[in-house]
Amino acid sequence: MSFKEMKPEELQKNPFTMIGREWLLVTAEKDGKANTMTASWGGVGVMWGKNVAFIVIRPQRYTKEFIDGSEGFSLSVLDETFRKTYSYLGSVSGRDEDKIAKSGLTLSHEGATPYFEEANTVLVCRKLYAQEYTPDCFLDNTPNEKWYPDKDYHTMYIAEIEKVLVRE
Repeated sequence: MSFKEMKPEELQKNPFTMIGREWLLVTAEKDGKANTMTASWGGVGVMWGKNVAFIVIRPQRYTKEFIDGSEGFSLSVLDETFRKTYSYLGSVSGRDEDKIAKSGLTLSHEGATPYFEEANTVLVCRKLYAQEYTPDCFLDNTPNEKWYPDKDYHTMYIAEIEKVLVRE
């Protein structure tokens, strides 16, 4: 399986479909061990003159430790045939088992950043910014009430998209 590299601005995928419907695997590595989680929230755009992706991770997610302990992460997009794999990787913690091994996916690396060979699109990202959501920053309190009844606020990460890899 081979990938070709393209510039972020050449990506033709609709970000609303890619993130909200196809979903992503957010993957990072620290101390020689990788972990991943399924995500359906986030975005892509331009910030500080750079092509960026942003993701949000709750404090209890094991993957957050890996994101915090690394310089970057990948966002891997797999096709619909991997829907059960996405569900599994989003519902089981890497604290409890080697979920990457059990998923049957093949971990690869672009430099120090892990990603999955089965992906059709991979965004290789370098962290630029991280900040925890706080209740006082909600201008409309509806999302706060709906999504944070336990006050387990996401941390938002903004990362430069250093490479885009697409399946050939």
